[in-house]
Amino acid sequence: MSRIEEIYVSTDIETDGPIPGVYSMLSLASAGFRPDGICIATFSANIEPLEGAKQDPETMSWWKKHPEAWDACTYLARPPDEVMKGYCNWVNSLSGHPVFVAYPAGFDFTFVYWYLIRYVGWSPFRFGALDIKTYAMAMLGKGYREISKRTMPRRWFGKHRHSHVALDDAIEQGLLFYNMLKENLKIRCPDIQG
Repeated sequence: MSRIEEIYVSTDIETDGPIPGVYSMLSLASAGFRPDGICIATFSANIEPLEGAKQDPETMSWWKKHPEAWDACTYLARPPDEVMKGYCNWVNSLSGHPVFVAYPAGFDFTFVYWYLIRYVGWSPFRFGALDIKTYAMAMLGKGYREISKRTMPRRWFGKHRHSHVALDDAIEQGLLFYNMLKENLKIRCPDIQG
């Protein structure tokens, strides 16, 4: 019996507030990575705001300071049901078991899961999400609040910059996770090549 590999679905979202339902997810992007770090597929879509939803003043104040990112996440927005059905089909098309990966997973997964349940009726990720910050905490042997991207080793980061454009950021954090995974496997299993 062969083992089906995991596909790490690095996901980033952009929103106009802190919680789903009251506020809207404006952009959703994922990059599917094999365990060897190869990005096999990407998904990106902008989403129309929920009917009757609000915009959080603090979040909107932040967006006013980042007009290019705002334009990128609101351009050609599509209805949420259309986007989420397409996203679910995309995740299901990946050749492996999908694992949701994000930084911070608690935020991104909350929105994605809520939208999947509302518009598709189920989640291909089930109830789980892998949080990059928590993974770093375990690898570095530090407390959760001691960990941030500023305190992580520079060797884990590639050349991609965090742009607040969902697809760019999904790819950036997917590569970050892969570098962490590769290093962790070498420490735990020194005979692993790569």
